[in-house]
Amino acid sequence: MSQSHQEVAELLGAVPKAWRALLDQRLRPYGFSQATWQVLLKLGRAGEPLLQNELAARVGIEPASLVRLLDVLQADGWIVRQQDEQDRRAKRICLTAKAEQLSGELLQVADALKAELLGGLDAQELQTCIKVLAQIRAAAEQAQEPTA
Repeated sequence: MSQSHQEVAELLGAVPKAWRALLDQRLRPYGFSQATWQVLLKLGRAGEPLLQNELAARVGIEPASLVRLLDVLQADGWIVRQQDEQDRRAKRICLTAKAEQLSGELLQVADALKAELLGGLDAQELQTCIKVLAQIRAAAEQAQEPTA
């Protein structure tokens, strides 16, 4: 493996960690843990209720781990679970009115950080970055073992 490959591999781990740490720092005044604000941001960005499994995939955690987070968020009045109209076994996760209002603020903080971190890149650099990261993601998805 070349030095460049090693640098890319290290950056692929370090950049998301640093980004989440900064966002966590900026969202800390709102009283959310990283796990809970990630759920609220994903629901806010979706703009519609999400199936529990879909939300778990977007957050990048196992559905069983998401259940505990949703229990906390529901107990605090941030989300509600609704039965899916197509599949009674499935639950759709919805933001409450108070969460929708706060979600807008959280999204503004997240968008401001995104602008701050990516603002130094021009359009061509961003497109190259998107292309390279998409290729790496596709390779990672292809390399995954099928789950039964």
